[in-house]
Amino acid sequence: MQQHNTRAEVIGNLPAAVERYFQLMYDCDVAQFDNVFHPTAQLHGFTDDALVVWPTSAYREILATRISPLLSGAPREQEILLIDVVSNRQAMVKVRVRINQKVFVDHLGYLRTDEGWRITSKAFHLEGSAP
Repeated sequence: MQQHNTRAEVIGNLPAAVERYFQLMYDCDVAQFDNVFHPTAQLHGFTDDALVVWPTSAYREILATRISPLLSGAPREQEILLIDVVSNRQAMVKVRVRINQKVFVDHLGYLRTDEGWRITSKAFHLEGSAP
């Protein structure tokens, strides 16, 4: 007899993984970077109408040198817009997150490895500026 997992069983600790992402975006504590991103992850988006592609090492450096929203006193604004569970080991999560005065919509590709849920791809879009 085939066993059917509930949605909660399939998702498991995915919401906690998304919260780790939000926390990293807010405090830029790169000591937590490997708990959020898989080492092979790539990030894609447009900056000034030019396509940018960053490996995790480049993004880690960006976060390490950024003035974090926490230090700048920016409010913490974040929301999960969509969770699309593909399997018990793969999901796509769409989020909106404020980083200082910018608001981004990110599409995060998650895979669940032996270490837990990690982002393996991120496509970011600058939605606008926060008031």
